[in-house]
Amino acid sequence: MKSRIQMPLLVVLFLAFVSGGLSATFTFKNNCGYTVWPGTLTGDNKPQLSSTGFELASGASNSIDASAGWSGRFWGRTSCSSSTGSFKCETADCGSGQVACNGAGAIPPATLVEFTLGSQDFYDISLVDGFNLPLSVTPQGGTGNCKSVGCSANVNSVCPSELSVKGSDGSTIACKSACDAFRTDEYCCTGSHNTPQTCPPTKYSQIFKGQCPQGYSYAYDDKTSTFTCTGANYLITFCP
Repeated sequence: MKSRIQMPLLVVLFLAFVSGGLSATFTFKNNCGYTVWPGTLTGDNKPQLSSTGFELASGASNSIDASAGWSGRFWGRTSCSSSTGSFKCETADCGSGQVACNGAGAIPPATLVEFTLGSQDFYDISLVDGFNLPLSVTPQGGTGNCKSVGCSANVNSVCPSELSVKGSDGSTIACKSACDAFRTDEYCCTGSHNTPQTCPPTKYSQIFKGQCPQGYSYAYDDKTSTFTCTGANYLITFCP
């Protein structure tokens, strides 16, 4: 019996390039001293990943594969339980009532990791929807300017009272964005403030940027907050 013909690696890479890039494996590592429940959301109305939410104990890790051309976001939910008969989290809940988010996104405030896989991958950490826990993204392999990106500060510790979300013990467990808190064009970069020129940084977005210089602090924070890599897998660490 003849063995199956295998294409040369360069041919495989070329076919992946012309079809929209390479697939990637995302590995999630929980360095927090508490359990985190990662959530996943695929964009552009495309099929969801094999897991849309799972439990990740302190010190544990888990991996999910994404196909070429995938785009979407990841986040970590905290203080979750099913004590009321329906699964619910104190921060970044997706409202599904289950561990799986089933195509639902994070309810702000939530620290987000955003990806678009292609012939060149784009990735960022976004605080546009607020902050709930520190995290980082580290490319593994790949070519290009594949930088490790982090928001390792505890923004909750400096969150202004008007943006603060309190837990059952009265401590700040998440920090809203100014847009989410005040719903004005000035803070949401909408209406007459829908351009980079009319929506500059505010005193609130500057708090986020000061704590996490590599993260998106508001809608037009592109220049210092978008990163690229080609052909990598990615490690996403909670509490890096």
